[in-house]
Amino acid sequence: MFFTLIASAAFLSVCACAAPLATAQTAGSGTAELREVRTDGQKKLTEGQIAALTGLQTGTQVGREELQKAADKLVASGLFATVKYDFKTRAEGLTLDFHVTESPRVPAYYDNFPWFGDSELHDAIRAQLPFFDGTLPEAGNVVDLAADAIHGLLVAHQLDLPVQHQVVGNPLGDGNIQQFTVEGAGLKIASLSFSEAALSTNPVVQQHLSEINGKPYSRTTIDVFLAEQIRPVYLRQGYLKAKLGPPEVRLSGPPTAKLPEALPVYVPVATGDVYHFGDAQWSGNSVISSIALGAYWGLKNGAVANGMEMEAALEQIREEYGRRGYLDATVQPETSFEDAAHIVSYKIAIAEGQQYHMGGWVITGISTNGESRVRTTFPVAAGDVFDKIKYEDYLLQLQSHSKDIFGELPVHYDSVGHWLRADAARGIVDVLLDFK
Repeated sequence: MFFTLIASAAFLSVCACAAPLATAQTAGSGTAELREVRTDGQKKLTEGQIAALTGLQTGTQVGREELQKAADKLVASGLFATVKYDFKTRAEGLTLDFHVTESPRVPAYYDNFPWFGDSELHDAIRAQLPFFDGTLPEAGNVVDLAADAIHGLLVAHQLDLPVQHQVVGNPLGDGNIQQFTVEGAGLKIASLSFSEAALSTNPVVQQHLSEINGKPYSRTTIDVFLAEQIRPVYLRQGYLKAKLGPPEVRLSGPPTAKLPEALPVYVPVATGDVYHFGDAQWSGNSVISSIALGAYWGLKNGAVANGMEMEAALEQIREEYGRRGYLDATVQPETSFEDAAHIVSYKIAIAEGQQYHMGGWVITGISTNGESRVRTTFPVAAGDVFDKIKYEDYLLQLQSHSKDIFGELPVHYDSVGHWLRADAARGIVDVLLDFK
């Protein structure tokens, strides 16, 4: 006999008419002896690991209920986007086949566990989840099991503190992370020091240190500070591959001593080499010529590759497309390093999309007279090319209750919600404003 079933995060459904399970040995029980569990479609997990997650044991009697529970366990783990299975029964027993698609995973990130290094926390999770490779799904009970494993490590060191987890943006790059935090530790950042001596005398850096010293200890806070305040110092000088961190807590007492409430944090810095700008090649552009894009780019061949100027140039190009009504335009640079020559070049792909014109309005939360003032003072008329830069400047005027818009008309609002509703089929965009 052969049956196929599908499980997902929302349902488990039978995809073929199913007769009662039966073998020669268990004809009246609706069960059969499980002979083998097989899997396909996995990329990171092994067949044995998936079989272990089901909780099924070969040699035991299984029926329809046990198979459904096994599929449900795989779905509930969060490790799989889809789960399908089928089974065959013969005289020697039942063979079960799972066909799976694994869910995307994100890096595990330990925010405020100064007692342990990342490797110790990894090992604690791996003891409970042998398949753990430093990444986890964004949801599912394996994430809860990972938090339980970290809590167990804390308890083993007389630190019975609750552990929470949430998916947040990666402070060090693109995408998300699975962030684990401990509650109630009460630890703060006493100071932040660097292996690079020049940072200790940099007045800009020293000014910004006051923003982080004395704050609750958090690697997220530290990493965001490094990305926003310290990395630009190196990018401006052409150190495009400068490596900052990971931050370390450095104490002089014995390892078994209780941590002080204020922790000195040390950040190793590896500057790498200074890079010079090679060239930029453009593709996909027709509305703005490559010559014009090069003028916006403004970087000279052979000059020190100021990473901040490069980012500003790309943003200026995006804004120029927005000014011309190309609201969907994307500007994607591909970086190419010639490490031996210390040269960096760029291939910049542009997808311009279509041009939008000003459509209509949806305005709420303000008087009729106030709405009339908004419509008449808005710098883009109906049917005109929609200038996103003018739109954004106008929003700033609204937030400041500009008299250029309302004159002496009494208006009362604290903030303005704003959205653009694009209609690609008609090539128009409506402006939605909600005064609160």
